[in-house]
Amino acid sequence: MIKASHSALLCDIAGHVAATPDKIALVAGDQRVSYSQLEEWIESAVSFLLSLGLEPGDRIMLLPYKEVEFIYLYFAAHLVGVINVVVDPAAPRERLDYIAGIVKPRVLFSSHTDLGGQRCIPFGSIQLDEGLSSDRLPLVKSTDVADVMFTTGTTGAPKGVCLSHDNIAGSASNTNGFIGTHADDVEALALPLSHSFGLGRMRCVLSVGATLVLVSNFANLKSFFNILESEQVTGFGMVPAVWQYIKRLSGRRISKFSSQLRYVEIGSASLPVEDKRLLMELFPTTRLCMHYGLTEASRALFTEFHSSANHLDSVGRPASSLVEVCVLDDEGQLLPDGSDGEICVRGNMVCRSYFLPQDNEGAFHGDWFRTGDWGHRDDDGNFYLTGRKKELINVGGEKVSPVAIEEAILSLGIADCACVAVPDPNGVLGEVPKAFMVKGKSPLEFDDIKNRLTQLLPPHEIPAQWEWVEQIPRTSSGKIQRLKLKS
Repeated sequence: MIKASHSALLCDIAGHVAATPDKIALVAGDQRVSYSQLEEWIESAVSFLLSLGLEPGDRIMLLPYKEVEFIYLYFAAHLVGVINVVVDPAAPRERLDYIAGIVKPRVLFSSHTDLGGQRCIPFGSIQLDEGLSSDRLPLVKSTDVADVMFTTGTTGAPKGVCLSHDNIAGSASNTNGFIGTHADDVEALALPLSHSFGLGRMRCVLSVGATLVLVSNFANLKSFFNILESEQVTGFGMVPAVWQYIKRLSGRRISKFSSQLRYVEIGSASLPVEDKRLLMELFPTTRLCMHYGLTEASRALFTEFHSSANHLDSVGRPASSLVEVCVLDDEGQLLPDGSDGEICVRGNMVCRSYFLPQDNEGAFHGDWFRTGDWGHRDDDGNFYLTGRKKELINVGGEKVSPVAIEEAILSLGIADCACVAVPDPNGVLGEVPKAFMVKGKSPLEFDDIKNRLTQLLPPHEIPAQWEWVEQIPRTSSGKIQRLKLKS
C-alpha cells in the first residue's frame, strides 16, 4: 500500500493488505473485492484524481448510493489531500445547490444527479486502470481536513463540518473499541453511504480488516434477511426509523439471527425505552450498542442495552478514554451532577471548525465543543438528554423540553407528534408549547389529551395550542424538522 502516515485509517487498511491480501474486503452484488484488489483500485483512483489536475485542499463533491467506485475515490482523495464533500444524492435540489455554492467543488461525482454548470462525472464512467508512482504523492498532514460533512439543518441552515484525518480515524477507533468489531466480522451496510452513520460504519469495518457487504437499503426486508443468512452477517447498523419498519413488517422474525449477530449499532435519533427492551428480548446475546453524537462530535457517548439495563433512558457514557463529556452553563462553567445545562464534548473525533468562519462563533467553550443539546449527568456518570437548546420552550422563564411533552403525548396512544415554541397569545409568558399531532387510530380529541396530560405534566408544560397534521416532517434518519412546523 502507498505510504500514508497522515492517515491512521489508511495505515490500518495497508496493514490488512499486507497480512491478509486475499481476504474479502467488499461484497457488492456478485462482485467480491479482496484487500489486495481494494489497494489496487484505490491506487488507480489516485491516478485518476491526479489526472484531473486536483491538488491538496481542492474539494470534490461526491453523491453516492452504493457504488464501489465511491469507496475507491473516497480513500484515494485522502491519500492525496483532496477534500471529500459527501452529500445525499436524494437531497432536495435547494440543499445541493446551497452546499455546492459554499464549497465550490472542482468536480462532482454522481451517477444520478447533475448540478447545472457543474463538471459532473458519473461513478460508472471512471477509468481506473492506470498505475501509480508514489513519488507523485503530495505531502499531507494528519490535521488537514479530510472530509466536509453537512449537518441536517434541523435548527438552522446546514453547516459544513470540517473533519481531519485524525478525527475520522479517532471516531473509527473509539467505535470499534466499544462495539468490539474485529477482522472476523461480516457487516451488512444498508445505511446510506452519504450519511455520517453509514460512512462511519464503512470506515469501522475496513479499518479492522473485516468484510463489508453493501446492501441497497432496508426497503426489501426479504432480500436483507437473505443477505444476513447467505453472507453469515455478524453485524449491521440501523436508525430507529428502520427498526420501526422492521418491527412493523416482520414482527419477531429477525430474532432468528440472534445467535449469529454479534452486534447491532443504533443511532442518529432517539429510540423509546420499550423498543430497547424488545430488542434485548429478541437478541439476548447480541451487543446492542446505541451511540449519541453529532456530525461534529461523532459517537461521543455509547450505551449497550444489556449491560445498562437500569439506565435505558440514558444516552450513555463517553465512547472511550480519549473522549471527555461534561455539562456546562451558558458561561462555560462546569455544572454539578444532576443539574441541566449544555452537553459539551472534547476528544480525538471532535471537529476543530466549521467550513464557514461565521459558523464558528459560539461553537466552543475553550476547547469544549458545544453540542447545543440540553441535559445532565447522574452520579454514576450516565448522561441524559432533555432536548436541543435552541428548541427549548421558554415559558415564563421556565425552560421546557419539547421532547418531554412529546413522550407524554405519545404515551396516550397518539401516532406521532412534535412540539414547538409559539408566542403566547395572551402576551404574558413569552412562549408557550404548541403540539402538532398525527391522530392515527386514537379516538382522543384535544380536550381528552389535555385532561390526561394533567396527570403527566406540570401545568406550564401542557400545550396551549393544538393542531392535527397528516405527518410530522422528519429527516431520513428520523429527526423532527421543527423549523418546517414553525414555518
